[in-house]
Amino acid sequence: MKVTDHQKNAKGRTQFTFEILPPLKGQDIQSIFDSIDPLMEFKPPFIDVTYHREEYTYVERENGLLEKRVIRKRPGTVGICAAIQNRYHVDAIPHILCGGFSQEDTENFLIDLDFLGIDNVVALRGDAVKSETYFKPSKGGHAYAKDLVVQIKNLNQGQYLDEEILNSSPTDFCVGVAGYPEKHAEAPSLDNDIHFLKEKIKAGSDYIITQMFFDNQKFFEFETKCREAGINVPIIPGLKPLATLKQLNLIPHRFHVDLPKDLIDAVVKAKDNTAVSEIGVEWCIQQSKELKQHGVPFLHYYSMGKSKNVKKIASALF
Repeated sequence: MKVTDHQKNAKGRTQFTFEILPPLKGQDIQSIFDSIDPLMEFKPPFIDVTYHREEYTYVERENGLLEKRVIRKRPGTVGICAAIQNRYHVDAIPHILCGGFSQEDTENFLIDLDFLGIDNVVALRGDAVKSETYFKPSKGGHAYAKDLVVQIKNLNQGQYLDEEILNSSPTDFCVGVAGYPEKHAEAPSLDNDIHFLKEKIKAGSDYIITQMFFDNQKFFEFETKCREAGINVPIIPGLKPLATLKQLNLIPHRFHVDLPKDLIDAVVKAKDNTAVSEIGVEWCIQQSKELKQHGVPFLHYYSMGKSKNVKKIASALF
């Protein structure tokens, strides 16, 4: 079922959803089930599964030359989605990236998803790999998420890359895209970022899911600016509870978000990571309660493969 249909069927009730990471290469699917099982009592209508593109490393050979090797640390997004839908009978939503894909790769990826009965995808540009200063599209691939959305929507109309294909079957994907309440790291301003977000919506996106944030006012201001810009699709807030002292620096650096002073002060005073985790859970519960009262369609939690804290939050709300 499409995300937009799940929203309609809920008739104004806020629903619980979450996102998982594929396991590291070499780990089996049981690690995924172990992280999902404790959260199923809250009846998520869908579960997002991230996609991790290849990385490069250079190994020095005996002759002194460098050999470029491709590494995939977290493969298996498509297989995990199939396993989730088979085991739990809920919708699994794979992320699909511009980075690492040619347009033909993208089409084949989408065909596989369609064969599996997957109804939703999240279309993302993706980040630069470690060897790049700025994002570079793959040869024959898309440079922007908007163009990826266009390709998906074309496939929904039965338009394949090979124009000679006859009697083609259209797909029927519901497409989500990313939104950034505190703007994308590469955007010069929030207004500029929303301008390009609107381009993704005009290209055919059906809903927005946000980057994590820790100050609800940031989300409310973002939502207002989106509506003023004529963006009327559902906007799903993404949340993550702080869990360790290290994340106090790591999250702002990696995700380019601000942490409220009250949260920082409380974490700095915590005696250990157990106390930090308790603070993070309580902060996220209060965030969630306010957002739920605001009437958001879903509360979407970035579990990062760990369900303990998310379960505490969900138990207080659902």
